[in-house]
Amino acid sequence: MSRPTLSSNEIEVKPVDIIVSKADEAGDITYANPIFYKLSGYTKKELNFAPHSILRHPDMPKVVFKCLWESLQLNNEIHAFVKNLSKDGSFYWVMAHVRSTLNSDGSFRNYVSTRKTMSANARATIEPLYAKLLELENSGGVEASEAELLKVLEGRAFNEVMDELQNN
Repeated sequence: MSRPTLSSNEIEVKPVDIIVSKADEAGDITYANPIFYKLSGYTKKELNFAPHSILRHPDMPKVVFKCLWESLQLNNEIHAFVKNLSKDGSFYWVMAHVRSTLNSDGSFRNYVSTRKTMSANARATIEPLYAKLLELENSGGVEASEAELLKVLEGRAFNEVMDELQNN
């Protein structure tokens, strides 16, 4: 599937919208709720077993996904702001809560992601931060971006800072 041409059109995620998806161990989508399809612009057939990265907007720094995957590999949940890319090139911002779910025997079942609207306060901070992280990645790699992110976190947990931004 080819990547869409980017547009400046933003799709509104309403406060009542709760976006849900599940993914297998590789990050391929195995379930999504109707609002997920509506916002993404893709059909169920197009997204079933497609990698979640199909929605990755090029404005997203790789270090955010590095943090996400590192947390999930430790069976920790993560809260992160994500700019998603729709099929028509539009975009939408969300606060994502991603976690691993396990079977009763402790084996991996799937990843579950719930997403909701991003607060204006979080957006005002995250958009310029992500732009800076992306600039650093382009010039010095993910390591440079990660070093800057660690400075921003000031020794606090990633989730703590993201939750604080969302709720203030």
